[in-house]
Amino acid sequence: MIMANAPQPPSELPGSERVASFAAAVDLGSNSFHMVIGRIEGGLLNVVDKLRERVQLAAGLDDEGNLTDAAMDRSLACLERFGQRIDGMPAERVRVVGTNTLRKAKNGRTFMERARLALGYPVEIISGREEARLIYLGVAQTMPDTGRRLVVDIGGGSTEVIIGEAFDTLEADSLYMGCVSFTQRFFADGRITAKGFRDAQLAAELELQSIAQSYRKMGWDSALGCSGTINAVYAISRENGWLDNDGITPRTLKKLRKALLAAGTVDGLSLPGLADDRKPVIAAGTAILEALFLDLRVERMVPSSGALREGVLYDLVGRINHEDVRDRTIRWFQGHYQADLEQAERVEQSALTLLHQATRVWELDEVWAEQLLAWASRLHEIGVSISHTGYHKHGAYIVAHAHMAGFSREEQRTIAALLANQRRKIKPEAFDTLDPLRVSDVLRLVVLLRLAVRLNRGRDFERPPFVLKVKKDQLRLHFPDGWLEQHPLTLAALEDEAQYLQGFGFQLVLREAPATLP
Repeated sequence: MIMANAPQPPSELPGSERVASFAAAVDLGSNSFHMVIGRIEGGLLNVVDKLRERVQLAAGLDDEGNLTDAAMDRSLACLERFGQRIDGMPAERVRVVGTNTLRKAKNGRTFMERARLALGYPVEIISGREEARLIYLGVAQTMPDTGRRLVVDIGGGSTEVIIGEAFDTLEADSLYMGCVSFTQRFFADGRITAKGFRDAQLAAELELQSIAQSYRKMGWDSALGCSGTINAVYAISRENGWLDNDGITPRTLKKLRKALLAAGTVDGLSLPGLADDRKPVIAAGTAILEALFLDLRVERMVPSSGALREGVLYDLVGRINHEDVRDRTIRWFQGHYQADLEQAERVEQSALTLLHQATRVWELDEVWAEQLLAWASRLHEIGVSISHTGYHKHGAYIVAHAHMAGFSREEQRTIAALLANQRRKIKPEAFDTLDPLRVSDVLRLVVLLRLAVRLNRGRDFERPPFVLKVKKDQLRLHFPDGWLEQHPLTLAALEDEAQYLQGFGFQLVLREAPATLP
């Protein structure tokens, strides 16, 4: 387990004369952007810097569901400043995640492209459940183990609710309610009224209705809250003497609501402990928190210093240390859908061999391509558990819509596109949701996966010997002299494949040579 120490200036870190490893996580939240930088040394992760800027991304969604120019400009200016702090850091040591607002924004792809240029690193959008998993990881890594825990994070556009033990998430949900979105719905005019509170709390209870019973049934030993809203509620309550046993309770929230209603307006708020940038959204956040306490029957909640950005950082450190949760996820899917592990390994080996022979000519990002081809190869037959007829479609649907811990939405969509096109006719529509800059490369991975599947159609334990030569979109597969004749089914499959690929602009040529090939 990697333990966290308190943030320290880099110059004061022990052993600074030794070579250290740095990693950075950036959280593009709906209300604020956060960045945390850590230093990995001697088995410890030391947080050396934290940055936060309130950009109100969720408030920048127009009636059509697009981010306005003003919202994008604010956000990009922030990312340029963040980028200056991590400039030159290797790409594999920086992870940037977008959450609810970027999941919703119709022009989110445009923003992501501009954000990559401003920050210097790509942005990945994560699902609500993946966001919840990472939030819990951030809390678990920064708080001592206290048995089964309920963790709540009220963000700008969504609220994540999680139950976990140690470092394992047992239940996780992302709900469509947040302090910015609820402010726009119930407190848009800046007035804080009893009706606004009542309507906001009722809307929150309706969101909670689908999960409340199952969460209460599971139970927990302690309740923890993280991020802006809950930390703000705690700070206000502490400064005003409203805490019970150093925690937030229903009585605490009742006193806070009474104080907010007494102020009457956002401009009239003057509470000790309430920061200026939190004033516009504190009423909505408090209403959501009251609904959570009521429906989940929370008796006491304490704040946590860890949240999504810390979870992203620890998850990234796991990848750096070859403890990638995505590999565990793939193994779980293989087991759950009873995949033929030996066949998956044969296809993976062939696919990666083809990739290594083609990557220089096609100028592929080898690390990216290796990961995706390996994952797709391991999952290429999971759809068989549903039906052999159209199993490639079933597998693609599972991957596109299931929760896959550790994976971004783009990664899942890419794997789904590979699975959907591993056989029969290639479907152009499968690439519509992918990053346009990656489509041509993904199509080439599709070709390599298709060939790997064809080469192993006989499910033989002997690896098929071949060498691939690539020239633009022409592929020449070379085999030892007489090998194809000895394997007529593989020959027929490859000849059939040549017809499919020709329809999509690729030429497959089969050759035999007297020399023995590796």
